Amino acid sequence: MPTRVAAVLDWALMTSLQQLPDELMRLLDQLPHAPGVYLLKDRRQQVVYVGKARDLFKRVRSYFTRSSDDRPFVPRLARLLGDVETIVTRNEKEALLLENTLIKRHKPRFNVMLRDDKSYLVLRLDPTANYPRLEVTRRIGSDDARYFGPFHSASACRQTLRVVNRHFQLRTCTDRTMASRTRACLQYQIGRCPGPCVFEVDRDEYARQVEDVSLFLNGRQRELVASLRARMNDAVEQLNFENAAALRDQIAAIENSLQPQQTVGDPAIEQDVFGFYREGDAVDCAVLLFRSGKLVGNRVYSFSEQEFPDEDVLSSFISRYYENATQVPRQILLPFAIEDEQVKSQWLADLAGHAVSLQIPQRGAKRKLVSLAQANAKNSFFTRRRRHTDSDAALAKLQQRLRLTRLPRTIECYDVSGIHGQQVVASMVVMRQAELDRSAYRHFRVRRPSRAGDDFAALYEVISRRLRRARNGDAGWSLPDLIVVDGGKGQLSMALAALRDVGFDAQVELPDVVGLAKERRDEQADVVERNSWRRPDRVFLPQVKDPVLLRANTAELLLLSKLRDEAHRFAITHHKKLRQRRGMQSALDDIPGIGPTRRKALLRALGSVQRIREATVEELSAVPSMTLKAAEALHRHLAAESTGRRLEVAQQAQRAEDPPPPSPASHRVTE
Repeated sequence: MPTRVAAVLDWALMTSLQQLPDELMRLLDQLPHAPGVYLLKDRRQQVVYVGKARDLFKRVRSYFTRSSDDRPFVPRLARLLGDVETIVTRNEKEALLLENTLIKRHKPRFNVMLRDDKSYLVLRLDPTANYPRLEVTRRIGSDDARYFGPFHSASACRQTLRVVNRHFQLRTCTDRTMASRTRACLQYQIGRCPGPCVFEVDRDEYARQVEDVSLFLNGRQRELVASLRARMNDAVEQLNFENAAALRDQIAAIENSLQPQQTVGDPAIEQDVFGFYREGDAVDCAVLLFRSGKLVGNRVYSFSEQEFPDEDVLSSFISRYYENATQVPRQILLPFAIEDEQVKSQWLADLAGHAVSLQIPQRGAKRKLVSLAQANAKNSFFTRRRRHTDSDAALAKLQQRLRLTRLPRTIECYDVSGIHGQQVVASMVVMRQAELDRSAYRHFRVRRPSRAGDDFAALYEVISRRLRRARNGDAGWSLPDLIVVDGGKGQLSMALAALRDVGFDAQVELPDVVGLAKERRDEQADVVERNSWRRPDRVFLPQVKDPVLLRANTAELLLLSKLRDEAHRFAITHHKKLRQRRGMQSALDDIPGIGPTRRKALLRALGSVQRIREATVEELSAVPSMTLKAAEALHRHLAAESTGRRLEVAQQAQRAEDPPPPSPASHRVTE
């Protein structure tokens, strides 16, 4: 069997290579063994993907060979590809920079494009200006100014600006107002501005205030307070008590304005901690900023229509986040590894001017910080995201992908659970507006006995009973927009037969029905897994031969798999409860003189069948509704049952130690 699977993979490989034109095959054979960037173009010469590589020859050819690359666009490249353009660079770091530039220029359809509909505020401070001021802007320019942020909300940005204007001596007026002013403004009168618009101000002292603001906004409060204390002590030694008092008040104001916070990070190093949460193609990324061991800020970014693997999305987000960043910390903690971790670290080190370490902690204090960032990303996903918009978009995609007659606002999913035809049950799970509605869940106990493993008959019975209630107009049993059955063509045909046999009026709009089959895994699962030739989840449609394959990380797959898993969990849980209840009762059902009343009294008084077995005659007779005669009969029956069980175990152990000699027939087969 492994040979057959390998042959199938080889055939698929040859097929993908044979689809390429001869000219393109010769081009692939001539690619250089060097680092660089490659541009994959379709037959209309449109760039569809831009990537970087340590070895261009190996990386580009890997798209057409067996590999672990399971991105959805890879199998389509052989049919789409029309040309490959390569650009050789000196190292991987240059390739990373060039890749980012080319992605922005060409906007390829298969690259991760993180589009965010928000324009975040930043604070701008230009040290080269005439008496610099702190201002709010939405655009980071390519100048010598310092930018602080971005801030995830306007209120957070303006609150920071108010704190700076209150406790630091920087002007607040614009350059135009400053040039035309003839007398000092109110800010000078209340002691918040030295009045450079009217008076001559010591530029060295003003420059120190600018540096103090930079330290404050960078989260380096310890350095700032230490610098202010040193200057205050110098002023005291020079008997400049007025200046010393002003510095003392500034230190107290800064310390009071900062929210007291327990040190949670590493106080000796600056850290950014990333969190990541996704559902289908919707992704939220959170960044926690730790400075001097304290959490000084957090930023959350939301993205939609991201069907790429988690590693690709996180790697692209890091590039997007830091390409215009005002500061890069020395340590960055990630929730999971990314492919270009080493190259990304070198690129960040060049941006920051110091070494930058990317780490994926597995335990300890750093792992707790990552868990905190993960919790922030998840919380943002469920609180800040526009849930109704995402739900409508996901349902619209599901309708289009499965060719449904209407938008599936109400979906029901059915699953059958049973062991060898015993105590067969089914579950009905309901989803409304892409959210599970647990109040509408229902259990069904299959009434007609069926053969072991005959889930088709059970499914037909359950769906028929449910549809008859809708036909009769029972309250709470109106028809859904879509019915999903867990299984393939057989289960789908049973659901369609039930829908046909129940018989609705011609004016009733019947629901769509589909079958959802899990990813297929066979005996060669290890071979298939290793080569990523897996069969994804499949949806079977009525009167359609081939199933619809659902790609990973899509909104439609998330909805259906969430619904199916919930139906499976609900059915299994109910079946386990029935088995436990049956197991507890069966030990007492066949004992003469022990009816339902005494059985309930025994279980209520002693708690379990095991405790009843261990009880004495006196303890049994003390139970309400039990007599001495009934207690003695029960004790004898349980004792005989226990003795028979011990004898059977001993005989099995003896047979295991002394196996019987082989029969002549078996001896001949062995020979």
